[in-house]
Amino acid sequence: MFLIVKEIDSEERKLKIIAHIHTDFPEKFGVPRQSGLVKELYGRIVFTPEYRNIDALRGIEGYDYLWLLWKFEGVERKNWSPTVRPPRLGGETHMGVFATRSPFRPNPIGLSSVKLEGIEKTEEGMTLLVSGIDLRDKTPIYDIKPYLPYVDSHPNARGG
Repeated sequence: MFLIVKEIDSEERKLKIIAHIHTDFPEKFGVPRQSGLVKELYGRIVFTPEYRNIDALRGIEGYDYLWLLWKFEGVERKNWSPTVRPPRLGGETHMGVFATRSPFRPNPIGLSSVKLEGIEKTEEGMTLLVSGIDLRDKTPIYDIKPYLPYVDSHPNARGG
């Protein structure tokens, strides 16, 4: 038996920015360290022209929460490190990068759960209004997925 491997074009592997979020945080300072910590913080997700198709949002109003996959910016390092010092632990304890939510990761990808507050038609196309944000203004969004309580919630899980 032979495994046929298709060579993947570099364009196929490249993550595409589908939207940007607009918030009141031009800098990283003041941004909550996790989504949902400050429920009163709002953002507007504006899609890039290629993804401004209203059909792409069909059914999204049936969800209360969304997952955002986004790009960390301004935290690039020249060399990857397997450990980080999380501020939550006083900045003195070394933890494995995969046991933290540190922005200093092999890939600059963030994950946030936000509350869907509404959908508006604007001059920029359909816009999602969300709350509980933890993102800087103009953060690039790679993907949006619905939060599914029956699989995304683990009430008895340990938290580290």
